[in-house]
Amino acid sequence: MSLPSFNRRSFLKTAAAVSVSPALFSRSAMAFDVPASDRVTIGFIGAGKQTSVLLPEFVKIPGFQVVAVCDVDQTRREATAKRTDELNGQKAGTASKGCTVHRDFRELLAQPDLDAVVVVTPDHWHAPIVIAAANAGKDIYCEKPLSETIHEAQAMTKAVRNNKRIFQTGSMQRSAPAFRWATEIVRGGVLGKIERVHAGFGGPAKACDLPEEEPDAGLDWKLWLGPSLDRPYNTVLSPRGMHTHYPMWRRYWEFGGGGVTDWGAHHMDITQWGLGMDDSGPVEVIPTENPLQAQSGSKLIYANGVEVTHVPENGITFFGANGELFVKRGEFKLTLNGKVVADFKFPISGATDESAELNQKVEAVAKELLGSNKPVLQESTNHYVNFLNSIRSRKDPICPVEVGAHTVNACHLLNFSYRYGERIQWDPATEQFTNGTGQNKWLTREYRDEWKVV
Repeated sequence: MSLPSFNRRSFLKTAAAVSVSPALFSRSAMAFDVPASDRVTIGFIGAGKQTSVLLPEFVKIPGFQVVAVCDVDQTRREATAKRTDELNGQKAGTASKGCTVHRDFRELLAQPDLDAVVVVTPDHWHAPIVIAAANAGKDIYCEKPLSETIHEAQAMTKAVRNNKRIFQTGSMQRSAPAFRWATEIVRGGVLGKIERVHAGFGGPAKACDLPEEEPDAGLDWKLWLGPSLDRPYNTVLSPRGMHTHYPMWRRYWEFGGGGVTDWGAHHMDITQWGLGMDDSGPVEVIPTENPLQAQSGSKLIYANGVEVTHVPENGITFFGANGELFVKRGEFKLTLNGKVVADFKFPISGATDESAELNQKVEAVAKELLGSNKPVLQESTNHYVNFLNSIRSRKDPICPVEVGAHTVNACHLLNFSYRYGERIQWDPATEQFTNGTGQNKWLTREYRDEWKVV
């Protein structure tokens, strides 16, 4: 198979729309590469656990070349740059030492001949980096959840659109066939009218109360804090050196939104996709009993009357007039008219792993049940290839910035119920509180120094 002729430099200057078939970048084609002049060069901002997962995925895709790494921790950035050179060398079949190393993301954005960035930082850094990258003319892949606040989601969307950038939110369940087929079943009417949904993920964050510790000499702690207010270092927030776990900065309001914006960003994304609410959101939030102490139980109400309840069990269950459908990574269960018609469980071993068996079985069930009633949903089988195809075509990927914003806004609204304990009414079109509920100060946060998002 020969790849289409495509000059990246010329493309980026003229913004010509060149369509690239997803089949040309399937997993079966990943052993091939393309000429250097045709590659999209990318830099990774953040070099922690999730980068160790994403980096090999991006490197192996023909058409992508990772050329830069940035992190505030010297050990992590140097180790990740070394690993990048190793992976690039394996891909090219020759030694590679071309990856540049940066402490400050602004240095990376200023690097000549850099086309796109992958933002893999803690949540509190997403907005300033994404806005700067968009203003610098870079296309962007940003990990979920999109933002730390609703105001930041608005500002990120504006920056991406004003600069005409391609943006992929890292809600990669959208590119997992089992989730897409589950969504097709829901939207195709198999369950009948959807009445309610259980969206399962962890609880809200809390104020950071960690004691002070001495940071490593190679860590720029002030730059790690960035837009957040000053507080002492603790290894829970930024583990020393290279680490193999996901750090728990997400437990604290200053840096994340707890399980509600962590796994919640994944499962609320699929929930809203299934409800056809990608361009909207809830209109009301009802707190659970004793919300300030609760870890689940609050509800989101949508304009069509569907009630989404936050439950602790991981996964999503759609309840309709004719039955119910449960889906999570590695699991799918469909019950119609009181009878279980499909029940699949296949273990997965990693953060981005999928089960080919599950994908095949869910697809077969969906096709049998839907027949010719299959809804028209965008299809992607690889979130990272989908990003590359969008860079080349200049058409939105499967999870553009607005979708990421509407998803994280639903999560933020849930968190308001636990943090403030109030019933809230919301206009998803204007993204404002209504009928005297809520407080506008909840939509933003305090910033430090030059990092304020306006």
